Amino acid sequence: MYADDLIEGTPLIKASTVGHPIYELVVNACKSVFDPEIPVNIYDLGLIYTIEINSNNDVNIIMTLTAPGCPVAGEMPGWVGEAVNSLDEVHRVDVELVWDPPWGMEMMSDEARLELGFM
Repeated sequence: MYADDLIEGTPLIKASTVGHPIYELVVNACKSVFDPEIPVNIYDLGLIYTIEINSNNDVNIIMTLTAPGCPVAGEMPGWVGEAVNSLDEVHRVDVELVWDPPWGMEMMSDEARLELGFM
């Protein structure tokens, strides 16, 4: 699905299940994964778009990369899956890599901006 295909007012990124009891554990697992070219974790870089967790503790993650030509494009979703799957509370993990909407520097957390000297 592309931004042009969306109905006006529809969010480009699906909402995360922030109220789920294991949400913060999953976030912290995502924060353990770093882009090898940038010294900041992928969560603070804004590469994790959605963390959806159901009642069975199945986790679906929608993520992107800083650029389609990223040298670890084929590997990073697996790293995320491994990090989250290592949690005892997680039943199953599915990581989907998307390119729309494209990542932008405005998606970084304040911590990432500070670490990279943008603040």
